[in-house]
Amino acid sequence: MIEAVIWDFGGVLTSSPFEAFNRFEAERGLPKDFIRSINATNPDTNAWALFERSECTLDEFDALFAEEAAAKGATVRGREVVELLSGDIRPEMVEALKRCKARVKVGCITNNVAAGSGAGMARSESKAAQVAEIMSLFDHVIESSKAGIRKPDPRIYEMACEALGVTPAGSVYLDDLGINLKPAALLGMKTIKVTSAAQALAELEQAVGFPVA
Repeated sequence: MIEAVIWDFGGVLTSSPFEAFNRFEAERGLPKDFIRSINATNPDTNAWALFERSECTLDEFDALFAEEAAAKGATVRGREVVELLSGDIRPEMVEALKRCKARVKVGCITNNVAAGSGAGMARSESKAAQVAEIMSLFDHVIESSKAGIRKPDPRIYEMACEALGVTPAGSVYLDDLGINLKPAALLGMKTIKVTSAAQALAELEQAVGFPVA
């Protein structure tokens, strides 16, 4: 019996920032997934990890990321990466969130940074308003930049379940990154790796047992 559906934000309710990363890399003549390769090096202690836990400021992140990029032979500032983070809202996923909310509890666990506006790190007032409207739907939201803890730390999933008053076994968790799904699955959560909206909605509908599209 599903008691809650818990959502990642970027790459699930919005398009993936990785798409923006790849466009940036192509424009700069950098190898595809260059930015992701930096973020995957020393993943618990690198500039990105520090920033998502609010252990460094935007200015510090800007310089630290530039150092990590330089070590890999390229010039990329941290602020340039931050500008790429806010994706486009996926209306069909927002509709699914609303349908889930009508029947079960809904929560959000998002790794984000203290830049832009709100949980979605929006770069414009109109986008910030859209994100705020979506965030108001959740029964509980955990932002890494406020909690000081980030996925894939297992504690963040436990925190979400405790806040919602549900068990991991009674929860579904959606994320676009496999590394963030593994700890949730080990806790007993039903996990869905989001590769597209259509695929995610089909799997979510099967998991919860009611229409979401």
